[in-house]
Amino acid sequence: MYLTSGVLAVGLFDDLSRFLENRLEEFLRSNPHLELEALLEQLREQEEDTLKLIADLQLQEKRSQEEILSTAQEIQRWHIRVQKAKNAGREDLAVKAQEREAALLRQGNQQWGQMQGLKERISQAQDLLKKVQQRRQEVQTKAKEAQTARAKAQAQQRIETAGWSNQSRSYSSGNDPLEETFRRWETEAELEEMKRKMGR
Repeated sequence: MYLTSGVLAVGLFDDLSRFLENRLEEFLRSNPHLELEALLEQLREQEEDTLKLIADLQLQEKRSQEEILSTAQEIQRWHIRVQKAKNAGREDLAVKAQEREAALLRQGNQQWGQMQGLKERISQAQDLLKKVQQRRQEVQTKAKEAQTARAKAQAQQRIETAGWSNQSRSYSSGNDPLEETFRRWETEAELEEMKRKMGR
């Protein structure tokens, strides 16, 4: 159970790292007209997955600490037995007790190494969580700016449409190729600016 959950946690951690390093950049490149809300939803999911990963790793760390404590108590018990056997002149028992103590020390060192590995992975997952949260905040800000810009553009368009209603030719946003071209270009410029601000 411990090994299986550890393998799953490592896999999840690797997936999250790959998402941050590759997926976001690829997503922005492949979808110049993406809805920022879709990107926000992905980042929310990544944040939730990272929080679950941290909780799982912390639980494993707690178990590991309990195992180390238990092993340390056993080492102490066998160390006392070594001394008792020596004091009683039972070298045969003393030697066996020393062998058991040495085996427990090796086990304790191995458990300590595993716990240090868990601590490192928790630290990496916490760094990852900060990155995801920061990225989500940046995208959220950009989404609000885009929403405000769209609202202003729509209000301006309504004013212009009313002003030009007497003209013989009318352009609607749905049928105007020039409007579409400009919107596409403006959206791409916004995405490029967002990527630049995120240090990419």
